[in-house]
Amino acid sequence: VPIEEVNKEMRRNAKTVNFGIIYGISAFGLSERLNIPRKEAAEIIDQYFVKYAGIKRYMDDQIAFAKKNGYVETIMKRRRYLRDIHSGNAVVRGFAERNAINAPIQGSAADLIKIAMINIHREMEEQSLRSKMILQVHDELVFDVYKPEVERMKGLVEKNMTRAIAIGIPLDIDMATGETWLEAH
Repeated sequence: VPIEEVNKEMRRNAKTVNFGIIYGISAFGLSERLNIPRKEAAEIIDQYFVKYAGIKRYMDDQIAFAKKNGYVETIMKRRRYLRDIHSGNAVVRGFAERNAINAPIQGSAADLIKIAMINIHREMEEQSLRSKMILQVHDELVFDVYKPEVERMKGLVEKNMTRAIAIGIPLDIDMATGETWLEAH
C-alpha cells in the first residue's frame, strides 16, 4: 500500500502488530486484538520476523546485553536494572526478558518526549506565548492554546516533537485541535 493511502485503521493495526511483537505477543493475543483467526495472526508474526529480521536480532541482542550486564539502557543512557534476568523461574525470567526488550523502547520514547517538553516550554517562554502545556499522556502532549497562537503553536510543537533527539530516522506526529481533548481526538 502506498504511504499516501495508509489510513488511521491501517496505522492502528500496524502499531498493534509492531508493539505486540516487540512485547512478546502470542498468535492468540494478536488474533484477539485484531479480531482475526489465530492462524492468520501466527502467519503475520512469522512473516514479520522474516521481513524484519533486524527486529528479532534487536530482541535477542537486548536479552543478551541484559544477561551480560544486568541492565539495559535508553537512548539517553538511563538504565533499567533487571535483577530477575537469570531467574530459575521461567515466568519471572520471561518477564525480565520482555522488559529487556521493552524498556529501551518505552524509556527512549519517554526521553524523547521529556526533551521535547523542555524545549517547547523554553520556546513558549522565550516568545512570551499565552498558551500553556497542561498535560502529558504517554506519547501525547495536551495544550491549552490561546486562539491567536494556534498556528504558531502547531509549528513550535511539530518542530520540537520531531527533532527532540536526532535518531537517524524521521519522526512523524499526529496533531489535532479542538475545544476539548475529546474533540481533538
